Amino acid sequence: MTIGLSDSDLPLWRQIARTLRAELADRQPGHRLPSEARLAARFGVNRHTVRRALAALADEGLVHARRGSGVTVTAPPTEYPISRRTRFHTAMAVSGRVPGRQVLSVETMRGTKDECAALDLPPTAVVIRVEGLTMADGVVIGHFRSAFREIPGLAQALTRGEGVTRALAACGIPDYTRAWTRLTAVSADGLLAGHLQLQRGDPVMRSESLNLNPKGQPLEFGITHFAGHRVTLTIAPE
Repeated sequence: MTIGLSDSDLPLWRQIARTLRAELADRQPGHRLPSEARLAARFGVNRHTVRRALAALADEGLVHARRGSGVTVTAPPTEYPISRRTRFHTAMAVSGRVPGRQVLSVETMRGTKDECAALDLPPTAVVIRVEGLTMADGVVIGHFRSAFREIPGLAQALTRGEGVTRALAACGIPDYTRAWTRLTAVSADGLLAGHLQLQRGDPVMRSESLNLNPKGQPLEFGITHFAGHRVTLTIAPE
């Protein structure tokens, strides 16, 4: 299919973007588009023109390009409410997504200055640090790193892959609440980009938070980075 200027007054890349945009409506999230070379051959243009059309679709949040993986159709952003009782699995269920969690590491080690300060612990006190990935419908949406006060049995429960709520309940802590959440925007470094399946420098949302036990004592200090185009964070009313 060759698009000529006689077909429209729009630049060629806009015409191509318009055609692909209409076709994406019938594609499932994760569907991989043909290569730039194949699209260039299809439309009878050079690869630069195709690249500009794909960039426009990426700016609209319709596709995502990753080096080595090509261009894929993106899913609508996952709604993630933040409140005093933020629970990952509940939030995913409310948004109609299937939650997933992959624990990458659980370590009992000396806490950082920020972790100890947030948890109201002496400098260099020992904490339980867990790192992992959160997913929605099998797609990675966030990378988390949390530090907990030392609680007997908690490291073992987290290592088994249990969610925070179940792991704490197994250790005799039936509930917890969010004291505060701080949101900022940052660029993904190489390591974070790899975890979130992004390009280095892509925008991500950084969430720092503190959870309290039923007695109002600091329990968990967490830092989560969300893939910017995959999540919509909503501050829920109390």
